Amino acid sequence: MKKKEVKTNLSQEQHTNMLDPEKPMFPISVVADILKVHQRTLRIYDDENILVPSRSQKNRRLYSFNDIERGKFIQFMTQNLGINLAGIKIIIHLLKQQKIPPTQYLDHINQAGQELNILKQN
Repeated sequence: MKKKEVKTNLSQEQHTNMLDPEKPMFPISVVADILKVHQRTLRIYDDENILVPSRSQKNRRLYSFNDIERGKFIQFMTQNLGINLAGIKIIIHLLKQQKIPPTQYLDHINQAGQELNILKQN
């Protein structure tokens, strides 16, 4: 019986320790490395209100996991589909209105692109 209790406690502990995808924790340098873009690019996205990070008490940009997913989405839209920043703003606005989580942005746009014969099916 003790083993079952320990397993239950461990799984409960892991569940409570799960990371919040909206928690800001990554500085701009780390996100730039992950996305393979220049830090200036991320600053432009911030200035254009496309990818707006949280700010630390010292006013430093801090990005969440969901921010990184949004960054990947922005890259896909600009590099693969040739969409400019104004178009991306509109698309992100529409996705937020539909309450689609950032982790599903790429899948949603891929599906729409395939239905419109813009993207090849995998």
